[in-house]
Order: sequence, then C-alpha cells, then structure tokens
Amino acid sequence: MRDWFSARTKRLQISGIRKMFEMAGPDSINLGLGELDFQPADAAIEALTKAVRDGHNGYGPTRGIPELREALAQRLTKYRPDVETENVLVTAGATQGLLVTAMTLFDHGDEVLTPDPGFVIYQPHVIMCGAMPLRYHMRQEDKFQPNLDEIMELITPRTKAIILNSPNNPTSGMLEKDTLRAIREIATDHNLVVISDEVYDEIVFDGEHNSVLDGEYDNIVYVNSFSKTYAMTGWRVGYLASSKYMIDQISKMQYYNIACPPTPLQKAVHAAVIAPQDELYERVKILKNRRDIIIKRINDIEGFECLKPRGAFYAFPTFDHDISGEDFAMKLLKAGVICAPGSAFGKSGERHLRFSFANSSENIERGMDIVEKVAAEIPRKS
Repeated sequence: MRDWFSARTKRLQISGIRKMFEMAGPDSINLGLGELDFQPADAAIEALTKAVRDGHNGYGPTRGIPELREALAQRLTKYRPDVETENVLVTAGATQGLLVTAMTLFDHGDEVLTPDPGFVIYQPHVIMCGAMPLRYHMRQEDKFQPNLDEIMELITPRTKAIILNSPNNPTSGMLEKDTLRAIREIATDHNLVVISDEVYDEIVFDGEHNSVLDGEYDNIVYVNSFSKTYAMTGWRVGYLASSKYMIDQISKMQYYNIACPPTPLQKAVHAAVIAPQDELYERVKILKNRRDIIIKRINDIEGFECLKPRGAFYAFPTFDHDISGEDFAMKLLKAGVICAPGSAFGKSGERHLRFSFANSSENIERGMDIVEKVAAEIPRKS
C-alpha cells in the first residue's frame, strides 16, 4: 500500500490537552481548556452583526483592514512609540500568525530555541518547516524564568530564532525586564530573530507586563490575539507586529496560506479595540479572585506546591505523589475534573499539572474538592 503521509505529519503528535478534553464526560468540570467562560462584548457582537448585514462579507486586504491595523499600531505605542500601521499584520488567530512566521523564517537544518514547558504549537511549527526545535527549560525554582547560561550553551551557528511566551502558558510565569533585556542582547550578538507570543498581555494581576517591543532590537516578531483578551477564541483573529521588511515577507506567505483574515470579524474586533476597556478590567478582577481561590486550594493539598500566577489564567503546581502526570490527570478525568498533564507541554512539565481558572469560582471549588479527594488516595513518594 502506498504511504500517503508526509514525514512532517508522521513527526507530529496529537496534543495531550485535546486528548483529555475529547475523552471527558459531558458533566466534567473543565479546568483544562484555556478558554474563558465570558462572552465577547456587546459592542463587538453588534458590530459583527452590522458588518455581515452591511455586506462586508468578501475578501479583504491580506494584511488586514486598515482601520484595525491603525488601531492596533496605536495600541502598541505604549510599548514602542515608533510602531506604525505598516508594522502590523492581522492574522487568523495567533496560532496561524505563529505558523506563517515559522514558514517565513525557518528552513531545513535551522535550529530554533523553544520554551520547555511551553505551549504545544511551538515545536510542531518548527518541525513542520523541517527545522529542529531545541528546548530551553523553565523551572519552578527559577520562577519560570529561562536560564540565560543554558540558552547560550544551546546556540550554534545554525540557530535562527528564539521563541518567548509571556505571560506563559502553561506556567503563568512572566518574563522580567532584565531577562528580556539579556535575551535581546544575546539575539543581537548571535543575529537571532526573537518571536514573542504575548497573547495574555492584558491579563496581568500583579506588576506590569514586559513586552519584547519595549527595546531597540528590530529583529523581532510580536504575536498577539483577541481570543484571551476579549473572549473570542472561536473568532480566530490575531495580529503580528514587526519591522516593515519582516511584515512584507510574512504577508507574502500569509497570502498563500489564508489569502486574508476574515473581514466581518475584523470589523467586530475593531469595535472592541476602540471601545472603552472597562469590561476587560472588570474581567481581570474576576480572574484575580479566581486565581486566589484556586492557589489557596491547591497549596492546601498535601504534596502540592504552586506559585501564585502574576498573569494568564493557569495554575501549574508540582506534586510529589508516586504517579506520572498523565496518569494523575487521567484519574482526575475519571473522577470528573479535566486538567492537563504538565508533560503535554514538554519534558520539563513532568511532575506538574495545569489547571485553568477560566471557569466560575463555584466550579473551581467543586473541582478542587475532587482533586483533593483523588490526591489523598494516591501514595506519596517517600
């Protein structure tokens, strides 16, 4: 029988998060998926309805509609004052934006530094381009900051880029200003592209978000989306920001990938971006309260230890029970709680579980009751 499938397809594995989600029963408490239990703002919903009714249903510009790009450029001046409309490219979600960036930059034989643990798409995107992902570790004892000495040791003449994510999924760690400055210096010395996924930049509870844009280095690709900020996961709209010469090349790849981002949804997103942000700030307060609830409950469970997230909406505790993370997550799934094993995000995620607090306080309390009960039934390592 003919082998129909490409080598890149065979090298990809099904996401461990999706696996858990698809196995769950209908009444399970979902503390696994990174999807807020809010709805998009009324202004965005009304703008979407109006855009469809007014006939904005055809192809748009490959780089996105001008008014949205202009509004996003204005938004990004808080990080870097010289951002202009020509520096912005609208994408079909951050995932597609990261993919076209990878396809634009990576060739066979290139090496790309990726966080471990890190979001599940980074390494597959590198592999799909025929390049080699090299993991740098993010450890709880380092407050999930990358070890700069380790990054230096990983760099070779074949290294093309480093991927960052802050606030981070799954750890909720946030890169410090000094860490970002040092990474920019390393990138300058070794002529690397810095690709920075900052989709949780507005969901910050303590301190301020530090962006890769806040610096002098130009070989960067800033990635963001509206999925988390505005509870629009199913709308699939995101954006990139970079230098003009980089955007010119990525937009060329984007045309052959999706032709253009969805027009009526861009109209709706534009309405959300230019509207007063009071509702967003209120939602962040709700998430902060949920964070405090889940972290207290987790740290009250014997054998669990969890840092308090400063941003995003994930708790990423360690456990000292005599069981793998995948088996632990499976036991919780059978008991009625969906979570993700830390190993789904890389080898350094073993001995961790990821719980999303993008769910109601009541469901978090109910879910933690189950976690506490299941954990008490599993022997601890001596």
